[in-house]
Amino acid sequence: MGLEHVVITSVDRDDLADGGAAHFAEVVRAIRNAAPQTTVEILTPDFKDKVGAIEIMAGSPSDVFNHNLETVPRLYPTIRPGSRYFTSLNLLHEIKEQVPSIFTKSGIMVGLGETREEVGQVMDDLRSANVDFLTIGQYLQPTPKHARIDRFVTPDEFEGYATMARGKGFLLVSATPLTRSSYHAGEDFAKLRAAREAKLAAAQ
Repeated sequence: MGLEHVVITSVDRDDLADGGAAHFAEVVRAIRNAAPQTTVEILTPDFKDKVGAIEIMAGSPSDVFNHNLETVPRLYPTIRPGSRYFTSLNLLHEIKEQVPSIFTKSGIMVGLGETREEVGQVMDDLRSANVDFLTIGQYLQPTPKHARIDRFVTPDEFEGYATMARGKGFLLVSATPLTRSSYHAGEDFAKLRAAREAKLAAAQ
């Protein structure tokens, strides 16, 4: 197909012993074999902290590992019921520990009732986990059954978040009302590589 960059995701597979990790790993291997020049990004669930899931993913690494925190810890009981903030954070940390060369990525939505201070703390937590790329976008209510929009965050506030995140050391930040986790993924991957190369060059 001539694809330069692909993003692979799935629904949650909590019914499987590994949370679906082996499926992701198999798809990555298949793409590597069929199109070695294609770079691969995966957007995964948290695997419910299932034993062995991280090791499976690390054994067949993608170029970008993306797992979204979605929101600040205080809002997890209403926005991400059944998920745990530190389980998600640990997933990102452990993947980076096991595959240091991988780019890690995470995203949150704003407009759910979070504070600027809480967003700043999430950034600090992600940097402590050595996450490279942060996306921040406006939450939009997908159906009446989902949480209501608390407010629309202004473009100036998004720019303020981007400035804050860059100051904390992320290699790449995308923070706009229309930012979505996998939007412009191919272009962003090229920017990530360039940012890492520039950082390494500056350190020499």
